[in-house]
Formats: sequence, structure tokens, C-alpha cells
Amino acid sequence: MVSLLARLPVPGRQQSAARGAGLTVAATAAVTLLGLVGLGLAVVVVQALDPTGGLPVGGSVRVAGRLWLLANGGGLDLGSGPVVLAPLLLTLAVAVGLSRAARGVTRVTGAAGAGAAGVVVATVVAVHALLAVLLALAVDGPGARTDLLRCAAGAAVLALVAGGWGVLRESGLADAALDRLPGPVRPLLPAVLAGLLAAGGLCCAVVAVAVGADAAGYAAVEESLGGSAAGVLGLLALGALLLPNAAAAALGVAAGPGFSVGAATVVSVHGVSLGPVPALPLLAALPDTQAVPLLAFASQAVPALAGLVAGTVLGRRMGDDDGGSVSAGLWGVLTGLLLGVASGLAVAVAGGSLGDGALADVGAPPVATALAVALQAGIAAALAAAVARWRARD
Repeated sequence: MVSLLARLPVPGRQQSAARGAGLTVAATAAVTLLGLVGLGLAVVVVQALDPTGGLPVGGSVRVAGRLWLLANGGGLDLGSGPVVLAPLLLTLAVAVGLSRAARGVTRVTGAAGAGAAGVVVATVVAVHALLAVLLALAVDGPGARTDLLRCAAGAAVLALVAGGWGVLRESGLADAALDRLPGPVRPLLPAVLAGLLAAGGLCCAVVAVAVGADAAGYAAVEESLGGSAAGVLGLLALGALLLPNAAAAALGVAAGPGFSVGAATVVSVHGVSLGPVPALPLLAALPDTQAVPLLAFASQAVPALAGLVAGTVLGRRMGDDDGGSVSAGLWGVLTGLLLGVASGLAVAVAGGSLGDGALADVGAPPVATALAVALQAGIAAALAAAVARWRARD
């Protein structure tokens, strides 16, 4: 009888569940709506600065929608081939919005259990994927066909990762899961994250130095595209959105395998091959000659420096019962290996294609980059973790 009564519907519980579902739908939809409004206004403003008139408002809105779909992992077919390249800065902004929306709903509804948290995540994924499909249908046209399956799958994966992380953090399930892990395992995640952020920051600096070294080439590309205020502002914004992608390509050079911009342009410490590339000012960072630039050799220190950062964080976060310097060094090797895996995933997400044929492959090779970073960062992280652990116990 008790089990039967427990299964009977409770009005208060049903109302709470319906309220939570409604809040989740509204919060998730707000991320897409606000993002599209902000992106659309930015495109409209840029087009308004074009002295030739630029695109009409409807065309600007379609451009913003297509850019949003690319940021969510979608794909377009422009006639010259498929375009699958996510502007990662916009992708990160979408992920932050979804994560905050999921955290806010979890906080308001008090979804602390695994079941309630799963419902919130599933709702976020379903709503975000549905909105991506509807947007893909709305902006689909003869000049740019949308890949509905890729748009839906990319949006679902992004919502699952971002929304899931937000729910786990707010509900306390992530902390509870980490508390069940053995002592030395708990510092691995912050150590790998610190190493990845260090590598990304250093690679952004490499890209900035490379672009600054060829400021004349950057200006020449801008002038060739019109040189108007709209063109300058639009290209600057596009370069900012693609800066994380460029940093991931620089990580490929720093690790050793290099990166490619199509079939004819390959840059690595082993050699440079130059071919035709899109007229994007950010690509002024590419070498002007077949000689390997000095900056490429200097960037070889990035994986080791990232490993040192990760190993130091690991050694300092290890507890009193987690062993000494030898144990820290062994865990440092694992940290470096995980940093290599994370680097490979980042490179894979940052790459893509800009059409068929010569530009079908853009970015660094994920597997080769992961292996190279894991080898270099693993050694550095082991040494740094051992030293940090030794100093912490003194």
C-alpha cells in the first residue's frame, strides 16, 4: 500500500515539475534569442557603414543566423563545397550562455537529485537542438544550403556539454563525484585545465606577434577588400571570432605537426608550403616565404610550458596523504597525457573545411598534435609536479 501511494501523482510535485520544465525551455530559448539579436544587430551595423549600401536587413539577419549555426557546430553548402568551421569565440559565448541558463534553472528549482538534473539537461539539449533546426530551415536558401543533420547534432552536443556542466556544478553532483575519487585524481581536472589555458594563452600571443610582424600584409588584404569602415570593422570582428581557431593552429606548429590551410598551404617547423588562401586579414600571420620563421621555432616551448603549469598546479593541490615527490611525478605524467588528449580535442573542434578541393582541410591534425603535446607536456609536468610536491612538504 505504501509503494502504491508513493506512485500516485502529487499535485504540488507535478506543478513544480511543470514550472521547472517551463523555466528550462524559457531560459534555453532566451540564449538563442538574445544571441541572434546581438549578432544580427552587429551585422546590420557593419552593413550600414558600407558606402555601397551593403546587405539589406533581411540579408544581414540571414548572415547572422548562418554564423550562429556554424558556431553551434552546423554546416553550410555554399555551392563551392561544404563550410564547416566554427568561430570558436562565438561558440564559447554560446556555451557560457547555456551553462548559465542551466545553472540558473537548477538553482531556482532546486534540482539536486540525479533524476531532476537529468531532466533539466535533457530539456536544454532538446530545446536548443530544435531551435537550431528551425533556424536552419529559416536561413536555408539557394546560395547557402544548411545541413540540417549537422546543425541538429552540433547544437545538441554543445548543449549537452555546456548545460550538463552547468547543472553538475550548481547541483553539487560534480563535487560529490570528485569527492569519491582517490586523492591524487581530484587535482587532475584543474591541473589539465590550467595547462590547456596556459597553452591557449601562449598560442594567442604567438598569433598576435605573427600578425603584428606583417602589419603591412594585414593592411594590404583589407585594402584589397575595399578598405571601407564596414570592411575594416567586419574583418576585425571576424578575426576576433576566429582567434581561438588560429591559436589552435599555432598549437599544431608548437607541438610539431603544424597546420594546413587547404591542400597547398602547410606550415610546420619541418617546412613551409604556400598556396592560395582566402582573403582574410588574420591569415597575414602566415609566413611570406618558404623559410620556416623564427617564431615557429620559439613556439616549440609552448607544450613544455603548459606541462610545467599543469604539473605545478597538480603538485600544489595534492593532499598530505597522496604521496611524495615520486608519486607526484608519476601523476604528472598522467596529467601531461590528459593535457595532450585535451589539446587534440581542441584542435579537432577548431579545424574544419572551407569548401571542396583545395580548402577541404583547414587546421592542425588532431591525433598527431595530441601525441606530440602529451609527450612533451608529460615530461615537463612530471618534473614540475615532483618539484612542487617536494617544496610543499618542506
